[in-house]
Order: sequence, then structure tokens, then C-alpha cells
Amino acid sequence: MTPPPLAFEAPTYWRNRNVFVTGCTGVLGSWLVIRLVELGANVVGLVRDEVPRSNLWRHQDGRRITIVRGSLTDYELMLRSLNEYEIDTIFHTAAQTIVPIANNSPLSTFDSNIRGTWMLLEAARVTAGVRASVVASSDKAYGESEDLPYREDHRLEGRTPYDVSKVCTDLLAQTYYGHYRLPVAIVRCGNIYGGGDLNWNRLIPGTIRACHFGDLVRIRSDGSPVRDYIYVRDVVSAYLAIAWGLDRPDLHGQAFNVSNEAPMAVREVAERICVRMGRPFEPEILDQAHTEIAEQALDSRKIRGLLGWSGRWSFDQALDETIVWYREFLASA
Repeated sequence: MTPPPLAFEAPTYWRNRNVFVTGCTGVLGSWLVIRLVELGANVVGLVRDEVPRSNLWRHQDGRRITIVRGSLTDYELMLRSLNEYEIDTIFHTAAQTIVPIANNSPLSTFDSNIRGTWMLLEAARVTAGVRASVVASSDKAYGESEDLPYREDHRLEGRTPYDVSKVCTDLLAQTYYGHYRLPVAIVRCGNIYGGGDLNWNRLIPGTIRACHFGDLVRIRSDGSPVRDYIYVRDVVSAYLAIAWGLDRPDLHGQAFNVSNEAPMAVREVAERICVRMGRPFEPEILDQAHTEIAEQALDSRKIRGLLGWSGRWSFDQALDETIVWYREFLASA
């Protein structure tokens, strides 16, 4: 017998809710949209740039949402969207997420990640009916630390451009709760992976593509950095749990780490992909990531204890699903 869905993924909870998702052509946003449509929500998605091969457009449920075209930094557009579609719940996943881009071009990263966040939060503040806003921060906001795993009360000490943009995103959400009592919560994840990530300079999609075409696998770092890797479908369920939890006023303004608590070194991840795809592991080590944090790990006891969430996919199970997605995608290119 199939077990009943958890409360935060029950169709009776999400059916006919009006939900606004930013970043819906990205890996997290696209899977979040697809899941919300499956659960019966009325989804409105913000799209800045047309990405015709994105996961959102490749999936039939992605074509069933209302699209708002424009920039997160356009306050009047945010205000119109939230009011016109009578938005109940906001999932803010849009961001410039590529660390080398942030290092080379910090202004565009600061503009989208920081200014875009305060524009959306301000629009939410003055819009009647918004009962929950879930904002994507990152484990990068914690910065470098010898005290691992990070807990939610750890200081935010990011120093590089991308990390600082996430510190600011995080603090803006905290401010809008602390000063205005906006019903908002913050999500801090590690490295999200899964089908739909078309940023090929990232480790997992880049390694899968290289293996698929028989190309040389390149590792941007020296292979030693340790990261939390979490499957996108686990992250989606965590976002749903946190939005559901915002029905409780005592959770307003809270931050939640989301992790399966099994960090791995970059080299190990790349090797496991090669093994599963039947390719020899003979990488080119570029050793170019000198400013990045050496080791990160998250403690997720809080979300498990307060909201009953836990990850459902092992790394190998999720990696198999991810490889299947990319094989189909690359075969159709």
C-alpha cells in the first residue's frame, strides 16, 4: 500500500493555491514548478530570459503555468504580479549562481541577487494576501569555518562576491521579518544537482556531458574541496515543507539548512559519475579555484525536527536519475 503523502506535499493543501516562483527556468525553480502543478497549485512563473531547452519547457507541466516576463529588479512588475494574480505563496529561487561569473562580473550578481531580493520582498510586504515567502540563501553565506557542520545559528561570514550576495539575500529576508513581520523563511542548501542544470561549468552536469561524448573530464579545483550535494527533488520537498510550516507564526523569520549530511570531495563525485557511465577516470585537474571554501557541511536537524522533512534519495539513486535525464537531453541536441 502506498503511504499517504506528508502534510506538506498533500494535494489538499496546495490545490488552487496561487503561487509565484522566481527563477523557474533554473534547475530548482523548474522542478519546483513541475511539482506544484502536479499538486494542483496555480503557478505564476517569472521568466527573464527565454531558455528554450530548459527543463521547464521540456516538461509538459511546465507549459501549464502563467508566465510573467521581466526582471526581478523591476519593482512595479513584482507589485503588479503579486496583486493581479492574488499570490498566496512566493518561492524566490532566482539568482546568479555561478561563482566564477560572480568573481569576474560582481555587479550583475549583486544586482540580481541583492537588489532583486529587496524588490520582491518589498512588493510582498505591501501586497495583501501573501502568507508565505520562501527565500533561497546558500551554505556559501556561512563562509569558511573550522566549526562544521554549520548550524543555523552560525554567523554569516561569506567574503567572496557570490558568498556576500547570499549573505545579503539572507539578511534582507531576516530584516523583512524582524522589522515588518513579513512571513518569510530562508533556505540554506549545499550544491543542488539534478536534470535541468545547463550550466556546464558545474561539476556534475559538466562531468556527465564529458562522459557522454567521451571527452576529457575537467575539474576546476584541485579535486579536494568537500561539499554537500543534494538532489533537486529532495530540495523541492524541503521548500514545500518550509512554505507549509509558515502557517505557524513561530517559524516566521527562521532559517533552515537542507542537507542529506553526507558531504563528499569534488574528486570523489567526478569519479563516481565516470564509474556509473562506464568511463575511465582520468581527469584534467585545472586547480583554478583558489578563492573557494575548502570544506562545507550542513546540519539539518532543525528541519527534520520541526517540519518532518528528510531526504528520500541516496546519492547513487539520484545520480542514476540525473544521468538518465542528461543522456536523453544530449541525445536530442
